[in-house]
Amino acid sequence: MTDYLAVNRANWDERAPAHATSPDYAVDRFIEDPNFLSQVVQFDLPRLGDVNGLRAVHLQCHIGTDTLSLHRLGARITGLDFSGASLAQARSLAARTGADVDFVESTVYDAPKVLEPGSFDLVYTGVGALGWLPDIRRWAQVVGALLRPGGRLFIREGHPMLWAIDNARGKDLLTVDYPYFERPEPMVWDEPGTYVATDATFTHNVTHEWNHGLGEIVTALFDAGLEITMLVEHDSAPWDALPGSTVRDEHGEWRLADRPWRLPQTYTLQARKRV
Repeated sequence: MTDYLAVNRANWDERAPAHATSPDYAVDRFIEDPNFLSQVVQFDLPRLGDVNGLRAVHLQCHIGTDTLSLHRLGARITGLDFSGASLAQARSLAARTGADVDFVESTVYDAPKVLEPGSFDLVYTGVGALGWLPDIRRWAQVVGALLRPGGRLFIREGHPMLWAIDNARGKDLLTVDYPYFERPEPMVWDEPGTYVATDATFTHNVTHEWNHGLGEIVTALFDAGLEITMLVEHDSAPWDALPGSTVRDEHGEWRLADRPWRLPQTYTLQARKRV
């Protein structure tokens, strides 16, 4: 297999500055309004509960908008990402907003080597993270290693059913065309753009990605010493995952224009490490 880390890192490094200046990440709103929270964190506030005072780590934090949002809710948080360019933007955002947030450059799988194992009350992961990892069991073992007994994982992620769907044959026709279950070899994409509004052009356009079935994720967490305490499937996503087939709702989320109950687009999962 080609070095997926090098390929994916080049893609994220190149896109980080464009993401930081795109209105979709709302960096200006964070700077102007000390109470502003990211859309992803805001969506899950009723499920997230009180994080004030918790020692937390945000895995695959990218440019740090969700990380900063959790800090604003009172968490003592560290952001971790493998993209140095993304972390440069995250540190800049923290500095411009006066936020005391640490950022660490590392792959997810190496997180227990660069962070203190068994010391975190909360491990957080946001939308669009797991698909960059080839082995969901290794990810779950990392989560279990970082959490203290009784600590919890909180994640909102794209639903594996969504990642398996293609709507290129027509806006009303959803085709299951990509793997639902984890496969040894990645799906290799060569796409010139990015998922936010930007005028930037890119040269590192190849990515290697994997899907992980919901059962695979739940089983991996259980085997890593965690118990599922919440699993909610949503018919919406915070980005337009199926252009031409979706409409935006009053909360800024995107759902199918035609019979949205056909497809779960995201899910929120919480799990606690067994004591």
